[in-house]
Amino acid sequence: MSETAANDEIQKPMLATLLHEGVYRIVMQRPERMNALSSEMMTALAGELQKAAEDPAVRVVLLGAEGKVFCAGHDLKELTAARGEADGGKATYERIMRQCSDLMQQIVRLPKPVIAVVTGVATAAGCQLVASCDLAIATDTATFCTPGVNIGLFCSTPMVALSRNVAPKQAMEMLLTGESIDASTAKDFGLINRIVPRDYLEQVVQKYAESIASKSAKTVKIGKEAFYRQLEMPLSEAYDFAAQTMVENMMARDAEEGINAFLQKRKPEWTDS
Repeated sequence: MSETAANDEIQKPMLATLLHEGVYRIVMQRPERMNALSSEMMTALAGELQKAAEDPAVRVVLLGAEGKVFCAGHDLKELTAARGEADGGKATYERIMRQCSDLMQQIVRLPKPVIAVVTGVATAAGCQLVASCDLAIATDTATFCTPGVNIGLFCSTPMVALSRNVAPKQAMEMLLTGESIDASTAKDFGLINRIVPRDYLEQVVQKYAESIASKSAKTVKIGKEAFYRQLEMPLSEAYDFAAQTMVENMMARDAEEGINAFLQKRKPEWTDS
C-alpha cells in the first residue's frame, strides 16, 4: 500500500453506519488498529449508540467490524503512552476504564436490542463487547479470549460481562488460562447464539434483525429492561418485579392490539405505545 493509500485508510471515518428498515448497522472500521477500543473509538461508539437510542426509526442495532479482528480490546499503545504522565498514567487509566465500563452499560441499557456480528478475533475488552450485547452471531472462524493474564493484566472488567453470560467455571477457565476458544466452544459456553459460515452470515443476521424489528418497539424495550434488572434480584423479588412489569405491559396499546390480532388471526398493527 502506498503512503497516500495508507493515509486515506487512516482518515476514513472510525465507524460506518447505515439505517435500513429499522435496522441500524454500526461497523468499526479501523482494521489496521485491530478495531481497538481506544478512547476515541469508545467515544464514537457511545455517540452512535445514543443516536440509536433516540431515533424512533431504529428498532435493532447490529455491531460489526472490518478486518480479521473484531476487536482487540483496549489500545495498549494508548495505555503505555500514559505511563509518561506525572502520575504514571493513573488518571488516564481511571478515565479509560470508566469510559469502557460506561460503554458496556450503555449497550445493556439501550432500549433497542444490540446484536454483535463477529467475523474475527474478539479479545479482552473486545470479548467483553461481545458479551455485553444482547445477542451474538459469529462466523465459524471467529475466536474469543481474555488473555490479560498473559501480560500481567487480569481481564477484570471483561470478567464482569463474561461472568454474566457463561457459567463460572467456564469464565474462570478463559480468565485464568488466557487461551483462545473457537466459535463452537463459545457457543457451548453461552457466549454467542449462532455460528454460521461467512457466506451465509449476512443472510442469518438479517433474518434475526428483521424478526426483532417487526415486533412492537415498546414491548421489546420493556422486555429488555426487565430482563437485565431481574437478573440482579433474589428470586422472590424478581417475580414481584416481573409480575408488575407484566401488568404495566398489559396496559399498553400494543399489548391490547397484539392479543386482539392473535385472537382474530390477523397481523398486528403496532403503534409502539
